[in-house]
Amino acid sequence: MAELSKGKSQRNPPRHQTEQQLVRRRALAQTQCVEPHRKRTSGAQYIAGLMSGTSADGIDAVVAELQGSERGLRARVVAHTHEPFEAGLRRQILRVCMRGTVAEICELNFVLGQQFARAALAVIRKAKLRPAEVTAIGSHGQTIHHLPNARTPSTLQIGEPSVIAEQTGITTVADFRVRDVAAGGQGAPLVAYADWALFTDNSRPRIVQNIGGIANLTFLPPGAELEEVQAFDTGPGNMVIDAVATELSGGRRSFDKDGRWADRGQVSEKLLAELMAHPFLRRPPPKTTGREEFGEPFVRRLLASARRMRLRSEDIVATVTAFTAASIADAWDRFIFPALKAKDGSKVEVILGGGGAKNQTLRRMLSESRRVGMRRTILRRAVKRPNEIQILTHEDFGMANSAKEALAFAILAYETLHGRASNVPQATGARHRVVLGKILPESARILALPSIRFEAGS
Repeated sequence: MAELSKGKSQRNPPRHQTEQQLVRRRALAQTQCVEPHRKRTSGAQYIAGLMSGTSADGIDAVVAELQGSERGLRARVVAHTHEPFEAGLRRQILRVCMRGTVAEICELNFVLGQQFARAALAVIRKAKLRPAEVTAIGSHGQTIHHLPNARTPSTLQIGEPSVIAEQTGITTVADFRVRDVAAGGQGAPLVAYADWALFTDNSRPRIVQNIGGIANLTFLPPGAELEEVQAFDTGPGNMVIDAVATELSGGRRSFDKDGRWADRGQVSEKLLAELMAHPFLRRPPPKTTGREEFGEPFVRRLLASARRMRLRSEDIVATVTAFTAASIADAWDRFIFPALKAKDGSKVEVILGGGGAKNQTLRRMLSESRRVGMRRTILRRAVKRPNEIQILTHEDFGMANSAKEALAFAILAYETLHGRASNVPQATGARHRVVLGKILPESARILALPSIRFEAGS
């Protein structure tokens, strides 16, 4: 497992400490996670990871020191940064996702390749390293279309990795999702492998809940083997909230900062019930989604319904925020809690990440969901829920929230370079495990690539 910051023993904690403080100290002291950087360990490698999600707000970049594999993985974050997209580029990305021409996509592929290369070099500088000291870059790219349920399942990420390799002089691993789709999977979620390696606890069940543009989870039973991990998209995360905020503000806002707008509104249970009737929410895993289901056409219909109900702007924002919280809670009820064993079900830890973790209203609705009415009128009541759901964040485990997904793709690139499979077939629906991604070597290293040895089961 990944190496963790080790805290001092808390057998006799001060009485003034809160329960939340105790949980955080125990997480750091007893749970495996990511350590801050120190001098490089012998035999470890520096790998950069790059990620731009469905919100298309910019590139998260990390440099990580990696060693080992699977639950023996040791990871140390050396540096991380966020390189935001300019407003015009973000608008172009979002438009191209649904209405882009071939010419636009062709050019944007190279433009984003340059953006990813600059982000990689920026985080390497922040790490006080030279590019020659970095073994490889793992780039997720920018998803512009994802069709896992089409007649011919397919997915498309752009941000040309050949440009990244050329402009950085570093071997680049990219295009991770397509191999899983080729093997019969949905190409997502791919962070499940990293979640399993970093966050599995031997005694407590955990849900690693990411709230990006799309929300997704990884469920880790105590001491889980990889075959026991569950992972899937739960539905919209920030995508619908951001689109509604942009529309209702006339473009003056691109998101609801800290959930302040939603906090002023009242949840419309009538509109919430309409939203919760979306068939994706009832679809059993493996499943993934994106703008194809919760993008611009969905938002247009949602706003039309809200206007017929004569809802105020703040009530609409509150309701779509509640929709994200309710769809996440519903996924726990439908697909996770029924799988809990009796001895493990008294207390579940949720590790919350992604941009949605910063939305205080969304966090409140998720942790106190009965108070917004969604439990009473929307969610099923037959499921026996844990006695306690403790909501934590990546920071409680020594990891910056903004570094997590980029770190995951650094880990996937590292595994690919060592010829090891890193998809999770029961999460993606793939027929078997596969080595993910395409390797674009820096020219001076091309002769070294044949030395890679692929392990059995790849």
